Amino acid sequence: MSALIYGQKLTKAYGTKRLFQELTLGVSEKDRIGIIGPNGSGKSTLLRIFAGLEKPDEGRVTRRQHLRIAYIPQQADFDSDSTVAEEIERAALASGLHAHDCVARVQETLGRMGFGQGDQIVGPLSGGWKKRLAIACGFVQSPDVMLVDEPTNHLDLEGMRWLEQVMSQAPWPWVMVSHDRWFLGHATNKVAEINSRYPDGIFLVSGGYEQFLVKREEFLNSQTQQAQALAGKVRREEEWLRRGPKARSTKAKARIDSAHALQAELAETQVRLRQEETSIDFVGSGRRTKQLMVVHQLRKAFAKRTIIQKLDWVISPGTATGVLGHNGSGKSTLLKLLAKELEPDQGSVTHADKLQVVYFDQNRDQLDPKMTLRRTLSDSGHTVMYRGQTVHLAGWAKRFQFQPEQLDLPIELLSGGEQARAVIARLMLQSADVLIVDEPTNDLDIPTREVLEESLKEFPGALILVTHDRYMMEEVCTEFVGLDGQGGYGQFADYGQWESWLRRQRSGKDQSSTQTKGTRVATERPKAKKLSFRDQQEYDTIEKRVLDAEAVLELCRTETENPKIVSNHLKLQEAYENLKSAEQEVERLYTRWAELEAKQQA
Repeated sequence: MSALIYGQKLTKAYGTKRLFQELTLGVSEKDRIGIIGPNGSGKSTLLRIFAGLEKPDEGRVTRRQHLRIAYIPQQADFDSDSTVAEEIERAALASGLHAHDCVARVQETLGRMGFGQGDQIVGPLSGGWKKRLAIACGFVQSPDVMLVDEPTNHLDLEGMRWLEQVMSQAPWPWVMVSHDRWFLGHATNKVAEINSRYPDGIFLVSGGYEQFLVKREEFLNSQTQQAQALAGKVRREEEWLRRGPKARSTKAKARIDSAHALQAELAETQVRLRQEETSIDFVGSGRRTKQLMVVHQLRKAFAKRTIIQKLDWVISPGTATGVLGHNGSGKSTLLKLLAKELEPDQGSVTHADKLQVVYFDQNRDQLDPKMTLRRTLSDSGHTVMYRGQTVHLAGWAKRFQFQPEQLDLPIELLSGGEQARAVIARLMLQSADVLIVDEPTNDLDIPTREVLEESLKEFPGALILVTHDRYMMEEVCTEFVGLDGQGGYGQFADYGQWESWLRRQRSGKDQSSTQTKGTRVATERPKAKKLSFRDQQEYDTIEKRVLDAEAVLELCRTETENPKIVSNHLKLQEAYENLKSAEQEVERLYTRWAELEAKQQA
């Protein structure tokens, strides 16, 4: 199958910094490629080269004739006074769509993207909704290929599910730069990592992120084995060289040249395989107190909106709790209440005596943008104290991938990922009983996220984590607290329980009860009662009704993917409403089934 876009032996550098060298990648029909790699490896630059917005220093890019490319950058440039519909229409007209076809296409896109009539002003939109708008501006163009740079930034967990559904149903191939491993595992059919550790500068695997991890591990193991074999061969040749053969014959000269070539190959391989990683290790205080924090009847409201109501929670050592909720539901507010950076309207947060709390703020308010990295990491500017030992500042900075010349740069000149690493470097110097972490993954690449994950899992105190990175949430957390944004909350054993509870909240079934008290889904069931005659009749038929409801749900899903319906925004909205109703009915029946089972077993 011929490629729509084919980049061959591409090399790109900025000044003395080389991003990639002789990199080759093609995009074909039906490709859904996720691009990953460390910060600074050239992922965004590669997309811009594919889009024709930049030129490579060497190599060439071949594009199919008359190819329509939609490129969505990390930061879209919108007119803050325009409406959503106007921005989408502008993108449609810029792509060459005729004005008389524009109205229907814009309306279809508005429905697909969840914008309703599209009369919202762009300026007040949240970061997540601006991302949706940027995706909408790409979709309305009906491109042959879509190139998307980091759309998962600023999307909450609901937005991530929306993006996965939209991109999975896109009728054209796409290439997306993303650090979100949950998305990479659910929406892509190929994953490519740009990294100098690979001989070709890139490693491409067909399949999702889990398949990529397996294949990468196999490849790197084989590379290590080859390097070990090469090292043995070099040792033998070096022994031969040390014996001092006289290079008088052509054969001896050739062997000497070959030995030097092997030495150079081994040195290059060892440099390639030696990957510098951020070294993260939070220090626990070792406190044995069973109750570190006790939250009692906590309430917080802003204006007339109550976001936390009568919250009770005990936080103990060794617990790792994920706080769940959509944008605006009060997650960051709850963390500030726990850290006592915000006062509750009612109730209390009681800390154990001399409790040590370390708080990672997603806005990085701990950083002074004018202060140098040197002074940010150390008051003395020369050393830091870590686990009772003095560490030279340059060595400490190197653990977080900072170069010595960066130490005298002001914080405001560092990238977002570098600022995040600077915050972590400061926090690691403090011992903690409770580690409160709010969105630590913003701007972090996947290798740094993986190291951070391991550190959080090994932290011996209590961890409270808010993150849009669902992969990290499920890897690290063992229990969850979920907020509905209306004052209701629940405590859950896993992520799926929270999703089910939230669907019930939105259907209005539990609204009255959850606004007055929380729901401990993981441990509590409805009080058991013996089955009445009517309950027994219901119990005898409920399994069939569940199966029927699931069949209706599957039919509704099929309707949302029907091209005839997708092309009509009114029918599409109706199809999505039917899908939502079907999901709620299945959830209601399963909940009722559980109640009847509990009664049956009483």
